[in-house]
Amino acid sequence: LNCAEGLGGPENEALRQRLATPAGTPNEAARGVVSSYAIRDDERLLLFDPLAVPGEIEELAGGREQVVVPTCPWHERDTRNLVERLGVSVFTPRPDEGTPDVAWLLGGDRSDAHLYTAGERLPVGVQALPGRLPNDVVLWVESGRAVIAGDTLVDFGQGLEIPVEWHLRASRAKQVAEGLRPLLELPVEVVLATHGGPTGKTALARALA
Repeated sequence: LNCAEGLGGPENEALRQRLATPAGTPNEAARGVVSSYAIRDDERLLLFDPLAVPGEIEELAGGREQVVVPTCPWHERDTRNLVERLGVSVFTPRPDEGTPDVAWLLGGDRSDAHLYTAGERLPVGVQALPGRLPNDVVLWVESGRAVIAGDTLVDFGQGLEIPVEWHLRASRAKQVAEGLRPLLELPVEVVLATHGGPTGKTALARALA
């Protein structure tokens, strides 16, 4: 899947070119992988950056509350469909002013829409950490011992990384890494990149070094 959603602006031109490069090796093919994830605990089914959620995943809810948590507003993906079909609640970072991201969700007086920012612990058991932008965060889910990243940590076949192409200067990427290093003190078992796939704590440590 070749997906370049959320990659607007001249600062992302190099990354768009990487995504558009024809795959000649398995590693090159991995550049276009887009993933979404579900974590179930005793109380709820959490859906992160949902994309074409299979029916068998929805069935895992088994009467539990279902909640969608985008890592950034432009990763809403299939959120609207889930809200309209299943009445799920949504916790999302605030969109940039003037963008269409989650506009349908925030218009009017809706009880299923909740805004969050980096530094917050959401009432659904998710901790938001600062990412590359104020509304592009990295999530820690203690119940699943999982880190979930949208555009801040990606894997395009070269291993988990903070994509320097998305920053105006490399020093900003270093600042992002420093802000995420507290994750290494947590009992992380899996790192779930929504641009890429699952990796582990060793890959996370390497990306933040």
